Amino acid sequence: MIETHGLRQTSAHYSRLGAQECEKIHRASLEILEHVGVEVHDEKALDLLVKGGAKADGIDVRVPELMVLKALAVTPKGTILFDQKGEVAIRAQGHNSYYGGGSDCLYALDHRTNQRRLAVLQDVVDAQIVQDALPEVSFVMSAFLPSDVHPHIYDRYQMEVMLNHTTKPIVFVSPDFEGCELAIEMAEIVAGGAEAFQRRPFATCYINVTDGLRANQEALQKCMFLAGKGLPQLYIPLGDGPHSQAGNSAYQWTGVLLGIVLAQLVREGSPVVVPGWGGGLKNLKTMAGSYGMADPQGIALAMGHFYGLPTFGMAGCSDAKVLDAQAGAEIALSLVLQTLEGGHIIHDLGFMDSGMQGSLALMAMCNDWIHWIRHATGGVDVSPEGMALDVIHELGQNGDYLSHPHTLDHCRDGCYPPLVDMTNYSRWEQQGSLDMTQRAAKMVDRILEKHEVEPLPPEIQRDIHAVVEREARRVGA
Repeated sequence: MIETHGLRQTSAHYSRLGAQECEKIHRASLEILEHVGVEVHDEKALDLLVKGGAKADGIDVRVPELMVLKALAVTPKGTILFDQKGEVAIRAQGHNSYYGGGSDCLYALDHRTNQRRLAVLQDVVDAQIVQDALPEVSFVMSAFLPSDVHPHIYDRYQMEVMLNHTTKPIVFVSPDFEGCELAIEMAEIVAGGAEAFQRRPFATCYINVTDGLRANQEALQKCMFLAGKGLPQLYIPLGDGPHSQAGNSAYQWTGVLLGIVLAQLVREGSPVVVPGWGGGLKNLKTMAGSYGMADPQGIALAMGHFYGLPTFGMAGCSDAKVLDAQAGAEIALSLVLQTLEGGHIIHDLGFMDSGMQGSLALMAMCNDWIHWIRHATGGVDVSPEGMALDVIHELGQNGDYLSHPHTLDHCRDGCYPPLVDMTNYSRWEQQGSLDMTQRAAKMVDRILEKHEVEPLPPEIQRDIHAVVEREARRVGA
């Protein structure tokens, strides 16, 4: 069964690993966690773990299997994110797949000039408007790291922009613990208070953990803070383990299990979203972070389903530097695999060049490919209405099926991606002989010109801006 947007649809799905392989990686992670241990670079987290039954030798913490199993037993098997209007937008469970952008690209591939340049805050604004408008995008991220604001507090500006320019769920990233606190403070202002936001959270933090065997202080602080508030968190250790797929995966999941244990020690039932990518081989040819490699695909997702936990996936991204065939192939393949394996919160649409560059035109193209994939993996309606035997009996061999009311009832059932050209050659010429990149650029311009997001009340805008101004004064910006 493949489920998309919470709708159950009959179709085959794929798993990179079987239950036996997942069990072996799980057992290996438990062994590493209990006998090798993880560096825990925060005193409060260290104390919590030791009081809960872990053993510590300085900052090296070893967690017994029983602690892990208890934590897994009380970790929710799904996570719900709402939109700012209080409606359910994401049910991260089963094989539901939701897609969104990424965060913090240093460069923008400008859709107007097709030139690479440093990103600015207006690019963050434009990215939110585009993500809000695209129907296949279910959540937003900042997309760009603005070069025209103070570098120590850029994430505060990003959060203000996201809250003001979309109603969709937000995944935010902060370089320090204080940024996470402030992002939640701003979200609580919009929600009408901490309790209201906890009941219907519309924002969650993507926590970057150093790697599987080293938990940095900022990540641990964010984990405990969000768990204490009963808010969902995306706890994502990656890093450089052994150069083998199973070994690297066990290395990664050792860190994931530590985060789950810590979150449940703070507050039982705290929702944790786990990695949906990683566990593959490093690119030894370039030593650069690679988004298009085949080796890591599906391993982490299989482990997430093994544990029955929601996953933070990655797809719709490429290592290409221009919008070429490499970009299209890597993006389409990654989207197909994440969907077939049932990734949940899938980010990085429009990412390029090892995550250094983002493209709004490419994000618009991703919207088309996701639309295509949803139709290709969707179920087939074999009810009496779908089978249409009565229509066939009525019209027989030579009837006019096109003008029958049944066709009108189902005329929107088909797959019609807005950017894919399905006309004949002469009509394509009449429409300007544009390739897909050019059509996507025009689509982005139309969105930026015409799409409107319902604004927050003026007093709410004022209050969240006051948070950013307070930070700007603190750093002397």
